Amino acid sequence: MDKKIYYGYWLVCGAFIAQFVSFGMYSYVLGSFMTPMLDELGWTRAEFSLTRTIGQIVMAAVAVFVGVRIDRFGGRPIMLLGITVLSIALCLHSLVEDLWVWWILNGVVLTMGCAMIGNLVVNVTLSKWFVVNRGKAIAFAAMGVSFGGVALTPLATWLIDVIGWREAWIWLGAITAVLLYPVALLMRRAPEDYGLNPDGHSDAQIAAGSGDLAQAENTNAYTRAEALRTLSFYALVVAFGFFSINIIVLLLHTVPYLTDAGLTRNGAALAIFVTSVPAMLSKPVWGYLIDRSPVKPLAAWSAVVTGLALLLIVVSVAHQQIVWIYIAYAILGLGWGGMIPMQEVIWARFFGRRHIGAIRGAGMPFALLLGAIAPWAVSYYHDIVGVYDGALIVVASLNILSGALIFFAPPPKKKNR
Repeated sequence: MDKKIYYGYWLVCGAFIAQFVSFGMYSYVLGSFMTPMLDELGWTRAEFSLTRTIGQIVMAAVAVFVGVRIDRFGGRPIMLLGITVLSIALCLHSLVEDLWVWWILNGVVLTMGCAMIGNLVVNVTLSKWFVVNRGKAIAFAAMGVSFGGVALTPLATWLIDVIGWREAWIWLGAITAVLLYPVALLMRRAPEDYGLNPDGHSDAQIAAGSGDLAQAENTNAYTRAEALRTLSFYALVVAFGFFSINIIVLLLHTVPYLTDAGLTRNGAALAIFVTSVPAMLSKPVWGYLIDRSPVKPLAAWSAVVTGLALLLIVVSVAHQQIVWIYIAYAILGLGWGGMIPMQEVIWARFFGRRHIGAIRGAGMPFALLLGAIAPWAVSYYHDIVGVYDGALIVVASLNILSGALIFFAPPPKKKNR
């Protein structure tokens, strides 16, 4: 390993790329495929969107399996398997003819691949390598999630329009393999395995007190079984479950929602771009604030801003205010920017880093299942009513409620007082 550069920083770079691809393939590109696939295959929006409900359930199951193994073996073997599964699944999407095949390939197989390379794997790894600078490290890595909207949504839309949706899936599969296999080889379990200390502190710095926060986390670390017996665990699960619904729904439905309102496909894809840029650029700011401020009020503010921005989007679309639509999507991005880094930091600060993979793996199923029905329900509402407005107002309200839940979530009692 490079003695001059702390290895954790290479992991941050790898985590950026992993989240760019995993979240991009799971969520950012899907809306671009909806209209052309439905036009050719004759499905309804609810039938198409059911794949995300299936995916949330599958991701919940995979999270339980993966969480404990990250703590034990690190992310490399998990990611190598996930990359292979995801790349093959994306290429096989080009052969889809039947609805049940779509549900299996996109809802089950693709989701399994994304879950094994995505934020659970890389953020648990970063939580072990960083303590004092955890907020900044996870925030910089999470910029990859938003970069998916900057790069992959326009790319997928362009590929579909130029070469067709079937060939576009093959190109996305090839891009996944090329980008991610080198990243998987970077992964390492924890700094202590290599004679290093969290945050890159030297032994002298640790002796001088720089490792006190890391030591306090270890002393008060909860096991998965202990965390499951606390009110704090379930408060965070519900709060972040409600928060995540907004992202899942809008990434899937923004393109069809805005094209229904009269925008072109490129204009609708631009809204995702406009959201993703502030979401990406604001993450380092959120990370800086997280490391220097109480994190719960920041997370609550991020959730409320997200909900209010969605309400503004609904009003702007209803009144055909194009400029305000894009302004609202930009504000939405600011709220999105804080979610991932603050969620990961709150979990680690509440329960410690020693068993954080197992605890996050146990928490994700609850949160994912809370949001599993949302993409399908919004599509079903549209198929019945003909518009999205009522469903999106409910999603915005849940976001605002999640802010209150995060703010009032009680931290668990310290095990060593």
